[in-house]
Amino acid sequence: MAETASSGPNNPHAPAVCGVLLAGGQSRRMGGGDKTLRKLGDRPILQHVIDRAAPQVERLVLNANGDPNRFADVRLPVAPDVVEGFAGPLAGVLTGMEWAARHASEVTWVASFACDAPFLPTDLVARLRQAAEADGADLACAASQGRSHPVFGLWRVDLRHDLRRAMVEEEVRKVDVWTARHKLVTVDFPLEDRPDGPRDPFFNTNHPDDLAEAERLLAAG
Repeated sequence: MAETASSGPNNPHAPAVCGVLLAGGQSRRMGGGDKTLRKLGDRPILQHVIDRAAPQVERLVLNANGDPNRFADVRLPVAPDVVEGFAGPLAGVLTGMEWAARHASEVTWVASFACDAPFLPTDLVARLRQAAEADGADLACAASQGRSHPVFGLWRVDLRHDLRRAMVEEEVRKVDVWTARHKLVTVDFPLEDRPDGPRDPFFNTNHPDDLAEAERLLAAG
């Protein structure tokens, strides 16, 4: 495979990409509260995600509902869902699209990152962008082990009006219902070779047991 240019801020030739960190859910499976603020090692899970996502994009915004002051330590703009009622990850994607359109007019794409995956690939955006451009796609999403991860996606900002209509007028909530209306390319990411065995780069900390496993994985590598 040909080497691709990074889509981060150090590459002036890459199309501008804005990242949105999706933290607008209610974390029921973790027992409520902000699972992204739970500690993994000596830092919150969210900080691990930021450290991996930030170098891949031009701008980064945190999509979260409620009091934004609880995220003051991360020093990022915080944008609540633009569709009320905890409408799921599509609401976070739309929030990122509309935030980018207002605050980063140079942005062509929005990359979305789930905030419970502390080991996400550091080449996620570059590979999604390369695949989208090669295929002439409107959207791209990641996959691993035969399973798609649409919350790790690349979304054309100019589709925001269509997504808003789908969410507000049709009450669409499922990601795949909306993405099926557009040209989507899926990019497979292999398991990572680790000293303690292969690891899925999209391993997430949904449950307390997952957080314990993430601690083990972090200690191992």
